[in-house]
Amino acid sequence: MQWPLELHPLVARVYGARGMAADEARPLRLADLLAPAVLGGVPEACDLLAEAIARDSRICIVGDFDADGATGTAVAVRGLRLLGARDVCYRVPNRMVDGYGLGVGLVDSLADIRPDLIVTVDNGIASHAGVAAARARGMRVIVTDHHLPGPTLPPADAIVNPNAIVLATCAHASPPCADCLGAGARATALAGVGVMFYLLLALRAKLFAGDAPTRPDLASLLDLVALGTVADLVPLDANNRILVAAGLQRIRSGRASAGIAALYRASSRDPRRAVAADLGYAIGPRINAAGRLEDMSLGIECLLSDDAGTADVLAERLSAINAERRELQAAMVEQGEAMLARFVDRYRDDALPCGVVLHEEDWHPGVVGLVASKLKERLNRPVVAFACADEGGVELRGSARSIAGFHLRDALAEVDAAHPGLIGRFGGHAMAAGLSLPAVNLAAFAAEFDAVARRRLDPAQLERSLWSDGELAPHEFTADNARALRYAAPWGQAFPEPAFDNVFTVESWRAVGEKHLRMQLRHERGGEVLEAILFDAVEAMPPPARVRALFQLDLNEWNGRERLQLLVRHIEPA
Repeated sequence: MQWPLELHPLVARVYGARGMAADEARPLRLADLLAPAVLGGVPEACDLLAEAIARDSRICIVGDFDADGATGTAVAVRGLRLLGARDVCYRVPNRMVDGYGLGVGLVDSLADIRPDLIVTVDNGIASHAGVAAARARGMRVIVTDHHLPGPTLPPADAIVNPNAIVLATCAHASPPCADCLGAGARATALAGVGVMFYLLLALRAKLFAGDAPTRPDLASLLDLVALGTVADLVPLDANNRILVAAGLQRIRSGRASAGIAALYRASSRDPRRAVAADLGYAIGPRINAAGRLEDMSLGIECLLSDDAGTADVLAERLSAINAERRELQAAMVEQGEAMLARFVDRYRDDALPCGVVLHEEDWHPGVVGLVASKLKERLNRPVVAFACADEGGVELRGSARSIAGFHLRDALAEVDAAHPGLIGRFGGHAMAAGLSLPAVNLAAFAAEFDAVARRRLDPAQLERSLWSDGELAPHEFTADNARALRYAAPWGQAFPEPAFDNVFTVESWRAVGEKHLRMQLRHERGGEVLEAILFDAVEAMPPPARVRALFQLDLNEWNGRERLQLLVRHIEPA
């Protein structure tokens, strides 16, 4: 394989390990994005939007209460205004009151603003009753979504969802296969915000011919598209990497929206060094926290603000909510682990379910998804965490997270088909899903979910594996290599950040902040002493004299200088 001569050799090695061909290693360009037509439903949606703009109709964006839905809502509002819409508003369902998506209750609440056209973002593909209710009240409905559809589609005026094509073209199990979808299969990884951005691109092409000087610049939305794409954990395939790379470039060059810039300041991150990890671990959680504990309108208003001062106030508020979320999450995870420990002690080590279902009466419904995610990582098996959806505890609302090889939405569909009525509503993806059910059905659901997991999962899939890009030679431990990897590509879901493993001698170590481990390591074949840090390392202290470590090359900036640091992910005796 002949890589481009200008490509850094370590980057080429990492790209090759991820299955990238040499001709795919060229610089990421917006010109190489897939055409909007591959999504399906775009012409019909553009006709409706063009007519609404021409008539000054009231357009209401109905978003979702996560970062993808919030960024998608902001992109829709900003983008439609750029394209000439003068009456655009938005609504987001309240997690506790309305539940997910365009429900009948949310449609009823729109009576005070009486929109002519509803456009959903990151939801709607399962909102049959809500769409029907809106149309019965004389509203037109465009559904833009990326979630997998059920056996039938809602009665919307237009549907833009790359995954909805499966109903018309693919008779195989989900996800849709490439043979049936053709070029459209390559768009199925888009997040909800990506689907909305694509619709705006198509609408601009309809309203503004060619490269007319009056054509609005939709590239100003790309920082929002990048944030929603990374935060929603969709696979960073080639198309999504283009979108994320373009958004990160805007942030690094000082052209981010006021809200994104404020969130960088609030999280003490340097936008000039922006990478996808900032969006996934610092910016995205602050937006998500609003939808989990309070009102996602806080996050959307931050992203819509053009005033730096206003955006700073909102960003600080989001940071405070996120700090509260972290404390609540830690307590809930501790409860979940204690519950599992009691189960194992009562029975035996191999009695842990393949599909884990947990519920505590005092858990917060906005945080159960994070609890499921944390426990899934520690147990390496699919987890569903439930909270009470009402004060009486009659209804439960759950969030599920999965491991590779176990398609959550398909598993829930199998449970629903075998036991109609056991689950109330459900929807989602392969790796994440949401559902509701009566509390009296919890035990029966737990047993059936575990049974489905046992049928679908091989025991080997339950063994936790850590993947490495191999060993590095002593001369490869350089800040230049760390810098090349940092900015090589947007790393993320299905395109993981490079990690290497080596044997080291531990020259010295000390605890930092009680639970973190800072070490000085030396490569087993010599070389300079290397600074390293392992977070949440209570169980690793004290470290053995010789360790095998899985690590990432990182840059530690101090007083304007960058120094190499190993960000250790795992250690074990050599």
